[in-house]
Amino acid sequence: MKLRSTHRCALCALLFGMSLLAAKAQSFRVQCPTTTNLHPSGKGIKCQEVSGGDGFATMADGTQIYLFGFGPLSGLADIKSGLSGTETNTTFNLGGGDPNGAVGLLDAATGLVRPADMMNVGVLNANAPAPLISMDEDDELFLTLSNVGMIMRPDLFEQHTVHFHGYPNASSYFDGVPDASVAINIGGSFTYYYTAPDAGTYFWHCHITPPEHLQMGMVGQLYVRPRQNRLQSDPSFAGKSLASILQTENAKAPGATSGIGCSDILCTGQTPVPANPSEVRGNLYAYNDGDGSTRYDVEFPVQMMGFDPFFHYVGTTFNPESFAGMKDKYFLLSGRGYPDTVSAGPMETEGSDGQSRPSQPLPTLITINKSAGQTRALLRLSDLSVTEFTTLATVGIPMRVVGIDARLLRDMAGNDMTYLTNSVTLGGGESADVILDATDVPPGTYFLYSSNLDHLSNFNENFGGMMTEIVVK
Repeated sequence: MKLRSTHRCALCALLFGMSLLAAKAQSFRVQCPTTTNLHPSGKGIKCQEVSGGDGFATMADGTQIYLFGFGPLSGLADIKSGLSGTETNTTFNLGGGDPNGAVGLLDAATGLVRPADMMNVGVLNANAPAPLISMDEDDELFLTLSNVGMIMRPDLFEQHTVHFHGYPNASSYFDGVPDASVAINIGGSFTYYYTAPDAGTYFWHCHITPPEHLQMGMVGQLYVRPRQNRLQSDPSFAGKSLASILQTENAKAPGATSGIGCSDILCTGQTPVPANPSEVRGNLYAYNDGDGSTRYDVEFPVQMMGFDPFFHYVGTTFNPESFAGMKDKYFLLSGRGYPDTVSAGPMETEGSDGQSRPSQPLPTLITINKSAGQTRALLRLSDLSVTEFTTLATVGIPMRVVGIDARLLRDMAGNDMTYLTNSVTLGGGESADVILDATDVPPGTYFLYSSNLDHLSNFNENFGGMMTEIVVK
């Protein structure tokens, strides 16, 4: 056994050295243009880079678990603060000159990067869940995936892709399904291009052997903010009806329009606009609702997911995995089980090289600060569990479900179909946008938790799992 272990370590060292040599002559490269035909001014162009590789995460009972996963190669400061890693093209192209710039970027015009910097940051840096992506409707997103390789499994020359699940995408070339598009080899990069269509909550994942790569951790959340938000931030729209705004905006030449509109097929067309420029602006909405019904003050992305520790263990032992026997034992909200869900700041996990790296950057403590004018919180719920359906419930604060699978809840006549409930059930590949209204809720601590009793555990440890706190101040 000792000889086998020694041989394995020698093999790891050899292949890792080969991967570094290959990296010196590789094709790591990013793409983030300063202007496009749709956005000649450059405003509305968003960029992000992620690595595809492996790493480790820490479960709430202290167990370290091996991951295949995506890690951040841009937006590092924002991700460390629990925010999205999607940046403007200006910030992204600053490279190492900005804490949120693209790691190792040498020349924004050519996309040339310093491979050593990318490997130093990307190796063993898988995040659970994957880095958060966010956009505004009409944005163009350039998302670069760089495959840095799996150091703990040098026998696997795994390709990776990015698939935006449920996301309207006109081009199969950027869909991430390798049968119809491309897959990225170790030492290579590929930039996906998307235009942000309809508002709502989506998710993204690797589409190479999906049951394996999703179970191993290659899942993340994506959300699109509606055009309606921009009505509140532009003083030129003050006191105008939506009809007059649309008439003005639609008359503009293509590329010059700011994209203000009520594109959702069931939108009522009565988007609220402040009557006076001096009124408080900055209201946020989950959808182009036309009546302000999806207004919120603060938002919290929550990724429902789970891990089967036996499957992950086998993933490090060079043995075949049991897909038929796959069953989650750790139940997580954004990569954490309770009480880690309420811990502030990113969690770190020590890798096989003894270095600690951020592994689970997203806390899920939900805080509604009424003294700061916050009464309504938007929960962006998404589920990419491979094996489970999960019911999330609240006590003391009813939830209003305003959207399902990135679609505003309206019937064919435009009538409001949102509903109040105290629980939402989602399976893998589903999402829901839920608003908590604390206007008449007394200050205190409430809970968002799974009503599946076996999901309230950290493997063999009771009182944990898929639960977090809602703090009303």
